[in-house]
Amino acid sequence: MTSTTPNLNALSIVVDDMAESLAFYRACGLDFPEDAGAPHAEAVAAGGFRILLDTAASVATFDPDWRPATGGQRISLAFECSAPAEVDARYEVVTAAGYAGHLAPFDAVWGQRYATVTDPNGNTVDFYAALP
Repeated sequence: MTSTTPNLNALSIVVDDMAESLAFYRACGLDFPEDAGAPHAEAVAAGGFRILLDTAASVATFDPDWRPATGGQRISLAFECSAPAEVDARYEVVTAAGYAGHLAPFDAVWGQRYATVTDPNGNTVDFYAALP
């Protein structure tokens, strides 16, 4: 039998409030369709990778034993920006929309402009770009 390596092509985030999560991830730069909504929504990121949003109620329909994680964030995402100024701009867009900033933009010792915000479900989202 020939074995192939599966292609990782999506990440699913379980959300509490679909409308608020859509607004947050749109502010981060993901292009969810205008008619996207509960119980499931998808955006295709650069390179064809998909970000899926699913409500907890939706997940419970096919996995009745599912329970939300406790004690901390569920995932962390990172968006590569084209330039350091884009990190600052994206952080400003997200926090100006009322979402929590976690780490304001800074020049990291590892050679990147870096910032972190928090999504409505407590997950962190990073923006980074190589420093010149």
